[in-house]
Amino acid sequence: MKKINIGLLGFGTVGSGVTSILQKNSYDINTRTGSEIKVKRALVQDLTKKRPENEDILLSDKANDILDDPEIDIIVEVMGGIEPARTYIITALNNGKNVVTANKDLLAAHGKELLEVASKNKRDLYFEASVAGGIPIIEALRKSLTANRVSSLIGIINGTTNYILSAMTDQGRDYTEVLQEAQELGYAEADPTSDVEGLDAARKLAILSSLAFNTRVTIDDVFAEGISKVSKEDIKYADELGCVIKLLAIAKNQEEGIEVRVHPALLPRNHPLATVSGVYNAIYVVGDAVGETMFYGKGAGSLPTGSAVVADIMQIARNMESQAVGLTNCNCYRNYPIKSSDNFTTGYYIRVKVKDEPRVFASLALFFAEAGISFASIIQKPRSNEKAEIVLVTHPCKESQLRQTLNSLNSYSKLDKIYNVIRMETNGF
Repeated sequence: MKKINIGLLGFGTVGSGVTSILQKNSYDINTRTGSEIKVKRALVQDLTKKRPENEDILLSDKANDILDDPEIDIIVEVMGGIEPARTYIITALNNGKNVVTANKDLLAAHGKELLEVASKNKRDLYFEASVAGGIPIIEALRKSLTANRVSSLIGIINGTTNYILSAMTDQGRDYTEVLQEAQELGYAEADPTSDVEGLDAARKLAILSSLAFNTRVTIDDVFAEGISKVSKEDIKYADELGCVIKLLAIAKNQEEGIEVRVHPALLPRNHPLATVSGVYNAIYVVGDAVGETMFYGKGAGSLPTGSAVVADIMQIARNMESQAVGLTNCNCYRNYPIKSSDNFTTGYYIRVKVKDEPRVFASLALFFAEAGISFASIIQKPRSNEKAEIVLVTHPCKESQLRQTLNSLNSYSKLDKIYNVIRMETNGF
């Protein structure tokens, strides 16, 4: 049986999951690939840290010990960040090694460059673990769904924000309270900005949309807005409207171009994604031949993410055996334009507080009418301190129309406050 040696860049949560799976399931993995796969070397920061279950793995704090080792066939990068990971992967590919990475930040920013280096060297670059942990969505878009013209995908692809919004919905709690709990449980980082402001999901969406539409999409193309303004009052109003609030990653292939956006949205309770709760992820994909499909599972964690990494290792091992290495890298043969956010079309939920006086509502309606926006529904609560809280739900309109209206509202003397503006995804995909 042929031996395949792995060089591991990073030995933290994901790296430990990878070695655990390779050891625990070694018989099945080796039988299915026809190769004996083992981790030979691992790059670590602290050589003194005890790792009793992995005593046969050579540890080093020098990357070149792994990158230049002629016996290592596959480099697995699970260290994260842009640099030095980018340099290490390019070096590995130029050294004739195949690469598996779980690095969404790097791929969203430099995916095109890395795939071109892989193709130039006729090496494999696999990255299933970069999006949605153990959910095989990359494999599906690269292979299983390639007979389709994908029209849209919508996903819950950040477990931290989904945990926060789920707890706020199910328990009626405040955002700040649930965020603190998520940090204590390890679901949110000490600095949660990347998650709660939608940046993590935006990076993942750039990767998914590039694959789904066969065109290059980068993180800079993705409109991103976070959940920090969502309150328990917004969630209550959403429930009255038959909806839940989720942080959605949305990509659509339309005549005007590719629409890519991440933001909180009101989603009907009967939509398949509405019941995805806690730290779970799900991606809903629509293709012209297959129709509607949904992929669901754990989006992070040592073993779920390790599962995706090991699956990539196994596929490369099969490619090596069949001499098919380097045949399935970048497939971005189209060059679609990216749609401006001004031309996004959705319904809107707008919660405001105004002075409860005659003709105020008529003035509000006029501001919307002047921008060509009509109302789908209106919710008004009993007055308090001579102020009225109103929720306005619009019919679908362009983002530019909504911005025009908000500018008018902000200059209106009877307006006390605009609490929140949230998009609505209620018209199907």
